[in-house]
Amino acid sequence: MACNEDTNASAQEDAKSELESGRFQVDSLEGELLDVKACLEFGSEEDARKELGVLSGRVRTAATMLRCLRSKATVLAIPDLSHGVEQMGLKDGGLSSCEDALSEAYTSEMLQSIEMVTNVLEFLVKRVSAAESETAVQKEMVILGEEELSKKTVQIENLAVKLQEMERFAHGTNSVLSEMRERIEELVEETMGQREKAVENEEELCRVKREFESLKSYVSTFTNVRETLLSSERQFKTIEELFERLVSKTTQLEGEKAQKEVEVQKLMEENVKLTALLDKKEAQLLALNEQCKVMALSASNI
Repeated sequence: MACNEDTNASAQEDAKSELESGRFQVDSLEGELLDVKACLEFGSEEDARKELGVLSGRVRTAATMLRCLRSKATVLAIPDLSHGVEQMGLKDGGLSSCEDALSEAYTSEMLQSIEMVTNVLEFLVKRVSAAESETAVQKEMVILGEEELSKKTVQIENLAVKLQEMERFAHGTNSVLSEMRERIEELVEETMGQREKAVENEEELCRVKREFESLKSYVSTFTNVRETLLSSERQFKTIEELFERLVSKTTQLEGEKAQKEVEVQKLMEENVKLTALLDKKEAQLLALNEQCKVMALSASNI
């Protein structure tokens, strides 16, 4: 019987030490679960997966140890049949019943502790599973974020290309506008020169007209004199000579008149041409100004 008591006592001590070890492992598992949560929040996905794997292994190991403790506690609560047969052969039933009561109370307390630790481990397993699910969700969110980031990057690159194209187009438009401005300035200068030339031609035309009027009056005077001389057949020979001179002078003046008329006609035709050319240049200048305005508006809209 003393041997049996020693065996039960040593078994209870072993079970107690294993129970304390299991509780220590439960506390360490809770701490590691908190570390895994911190990893999930601030660490990388690969590290979190490794920590979850290690924690799951330790939880399984602790669960296995607790099952062993539960089986040992059951064995302590129901002793071996051989020990039961030996105790049945003993006459001292009171001492045996007292020891059995103490053993049953201690075993019941141990079973309650093991049950509590088992529940804690099951809760930890559930939390580990939830953490794994949360990790998978976070991974999917990270993948979606990376895809969205890739799309945004492509959009930004496309916008950069379009901006470069618009800059090149604006540079080309500025070059065209500069060329058009230079061309307009040249046309303005040319038009001003043509206007000055037209003014000079008009002045020359007025001068020729005045000379023509003076010649016309002079010819009219000589014509009247000729008519007077022709009507006076009684005049002297000197008057006839003068008349001949006047006739020759009149003929010369008529030739000069015809020549002046030709020159006047040429000047008038040249003036008409210059006026038409001036109108054409002014129309071109107006068209170029309108084109420049349209191009400037289109460039500002772009």
